[in-house]
Amino acid sequence: MKITRTLRALLAAPALCLIASAACAQGFPNKPLKLVLPYSPGGIIDYVGRTMANALSGPLGQPVIAENRPGAGGITGTDTVARAAPDGYNLVLMDPAIVINPTLQPSMPYDLFKQLVTVSIISTSPEVVVVSPELPIKSMADLVAYGKANPGKLNFASAGIGTTPHLAGELFKQRTGIEATHIPYRSIGQSYPDLMSNKVQFAFSSIAGALPFTTDNRVRPIATTGTKRSSVYPDLPTVQEAGLAGFEVDLWLGIFAPTGTPPDVVEKLNGAIQTVLKDPETIKALARVGVEPRGTSAKDGEAFLKAEFGKWKKVIDDGNIKE
Repeated sequence: MKITRTLRALLAAPALCLIASAACAQGFPNKPLKLVLPYSPGGIIDYVGRTMANALSGPLGQPVIAENRPGAGGITGTDTVARAAPDGYNLVLMDPAIVINPTLQPSMPYDLFKQLVTVSIISTSPEVVVVSPELPIKSMADLVAYGKANPGKLNFASAGIGTTPHLAGELFKQRTGIEATHIPYRSIGQSYPDLMSNKVQFAFSSIAGALPFTTDNRVRPIATTGTKRSSVYPDLPTVQEAGLAGFEVDLWLGIFAPTGTPPDVVEKLNGAIQTVLKDPETIKALARVGVEPRGTSAKDGEAFLKAEFGKWKKVIDDGNIKE
């Protein structure tokens, strides 16, 4: 009799878990959610994060509060979510640095693939290559030629070690064989005064960071890094069009939750994201900074994350890049 009761309890456990998960999803959310933005205000994460937080409040029926938690190239803010309760109320919006940091950093406070789950890769956006207006460079071919004719005289700016602008520059060096010294800044915006004065000569920048400076020609944009031309810079060729076949850098953004978040809650969050990414107002707002909606399923987002991890690990290992 005792064995029979135990067996029944074991058989019932999975069903109870499913019922609990469904009940959790039905009651979710019943309080405000927090979307952590792991960088300082002013960049693409900040703009897209606040746009998404405002939009998501509608389909979720609760306020979504965007909170900047900068530090350590996005690690500080991401870590707060990796260690948060897995209930769906704590989320983080992150860029490719989330897959770059585990290879680049000697130690990490969290395990990306064990402590975080992908809710959705929400967007895609190229970077824009900008150069100092004091240089006689008006194309990617000019930049490569100048670099080869002036070895060791090029510096390139980034938003910090391990950020996508940094590794885009490293990939460019590896593909062209030019010498260039990396100069990290706290944010890409902080590098622009030095770009304007030719203290640094070029950068791979987010479009959001570049727009205020390219609009009035304080720096010169020469190419974008996507597989097709940017709607913000339609007259600029892609780096591929400019002669570097296969060169693509996508400043994608994804929303992540702590591992252990109930699958039904993840699906509910994913559904809300899909809804807002189809909204014309959201599409219009994102387009202002060269961002296009993407919106993967949680499963496809996880597969994409692993592929990006492998891509940037190779760049770091091949370049012997250290923190």
